[in-house]
Amino acid sequence: MTELLELREVVEASPERVAGLLLDVRPGGRSPLAVHGEPDSLEGDEFAVMQDGSKITVSVDRVARSVAEQGEWWYRGVTTVQPDPRGSQVVHQIFNIATGQRWAVRFVSRGPLTAAPAKFAEHIADLGRQLGCAAWVV
Repeated sequence: MTELLELREVVEASPERVAGLLLDVRPGGRSPLAVHGEPDSLEGDEFAVMQDGSKITVSVDRVARSVAEQGEWWYRGVTTVQPDPRGSQVVHQIFNIATGQRWAVRFVSRGPLTAAPAKFAEHIADLGRQLGCAAWVV
């Protein structure tokens, strides 16, 4: 597994408040990370959905205050809430998890990696609005 990108944001709310919202990722959830699409399975804090023709597996770790979204081939995104003197820091990492044809990831990942900073900024703004506090990308 190779890290391809890391993004950070600050939210002026406690890690518990931020995680309470951010980890509500089931279809229809309040989180900006909530998956959309047809559920394949919804069991506890691990579930899968069909989203845009691809199966996305989601794992929520409430103790670690993190959520991982994994595609079928190369993509794994992990978002974690950490304490910060200003409230919380949200860290989003994108990993290459391909086991074969790793060379092809540099081509197929361009779009998602280019779009990630703007999408992350949108998620931050949404978190701030929902929590009624300041939130910004570091």
